[in-house]
Amino acid sequence: MSDNLELARVSDGLGLTLKVDVTRPLAELTAAVNAVCDEVEKYTERTVVVLRLDGARAESRMWPGAVGIRDVNRWERAVRRLERLPAANVVVASGPCGGPALDLLLAADFRIGAPDLVLVLPVNDGHFWPGMSVYRLVQNLGVARARQIVIWGMDISVAKASELGLVDQVNEDLDTAVHTAIVLMGRVSDQELAVRRQLLLEAPAAEYDDALGVHLAACDRELRRLAVGAGS
Repeated sequence: MSDNLELARVSDGLGLTLKVDVTRPLAELTAAVNAVCDEVEKYTERTVVVLRLDGARAESRMWPGAVGIRDVNRWERAVRRLERLPAANVVVASGPCGGPALDLLLAADFRIGAPDLVLVLPVNDGHFWPGMSVYRLVQNLGVARARQIVIWGMDISVAKASELGLVDQVNEDLDTAVHTAIVLMGRVSDQELAVRRQLLLEAPAAEYDDALGVHLAACDRELRRLAVGAGS
């Protein structure tokens, strides 16, 4: 396990906390994300992953530095793996949130921001970095709103991020906010979470008839569950 990763069970046993220094090199961050994915996949009980993003500072806009495209691909695949884990994930962020912190925030199921949080688009050697944060901004906001941010390189204050739905909760007491989020997210079964994610992620691009089939299949599973419950 990477030295910059602190992994521990939370007090109520519902979640795993991942403390990551987002100023570390790309390869180390990729290893950290994969490490928590490995850890989560060992557990059979319901689990909530809490990502605590540390090391935020003004230069966090600079990302990812002089790396190879394979390194970038490994990072993007690690974030995608985290995004698709059979466990809800919560991100806690403060200060300037760019580069890897922005990627992880946008991939989370529930996002908690401190009052000083600012979302910033990454820049590499003075040039805009065209990573998957752009894709996730479009998925979250739609093309029109994402265009205003991406084309003009706008920073997003915590108030604006909350208004846009990029942050779910703003709280000075991050520990209390995390505990509440773990309890709430822990009530959703892994199977139900997977269904909700699929419906949300596929809806923007799917044609109505294609989406109808997916939704009917989900409805059918729910009706079968109700029938089994009624008969027991």
